[in-house]
Amino acid sequence: MQLVVGRIGRPHGLRGEVTVEVRTDDPQGRFAPGAALATDPASAGPLVVASRRWHSGILLVRFEGVDDRDRAEALRGTMLVLDSEDVPPPTDPDEFYDHQLIGLTVVTPGGERAGEVIDVLHHGQDLLVVRRGGAEVYVPFVKALVPEVDLEAGTLTVDAPPGLLDPDQMV
Repeated sequence: MQLVVGRIGRPHGLRGEVTVEVRTDDPQGRFAPGAALATDPASAGPLVVASRRWHSGILLVRFEGVDDRDRAEALRGTMLVLDSEDVPPPTDPDEFYDHQLIGLTVVTPGGERAGEVIDVLHHGQDLLVVRRGGAEVYVPFVKALVPEVDLEAGTLTVDAPPGLLDPDQMV
């Protein structure tokens, strides 16, 4: 399985730098000079990081062989990916990678099926996107609401207050 660690955005300047929308919790490691990243589409890469810097909260990266604005523009929209097998497991038992959570069956504390995790959003607060019937609901990924994640069983328990898992009852 491929893990998306970033998406290349617009060029920055004339010397081949691009903005990168970061989708990893380790941008310093993933985008370290010398790091090779596979791409989607595969024809764009692999790309090797030549340099990286932060500018006004935006990650700017220059890749080897991309030394002008035209080459940088050609990479716009390219996803930067890693093979999930190349990522070591988290050391904290209460920490999970997005790819470990996506696809888990959501169950209630009583064992009733309540949906499936289809995405994880990081907006200051991690949110699980749960498909429930034809709707999507957002569940804050905090211990009080998600007391158990069982990767081996493929389940994630959500102890939700009334209305959280029912979009028709939301206020």
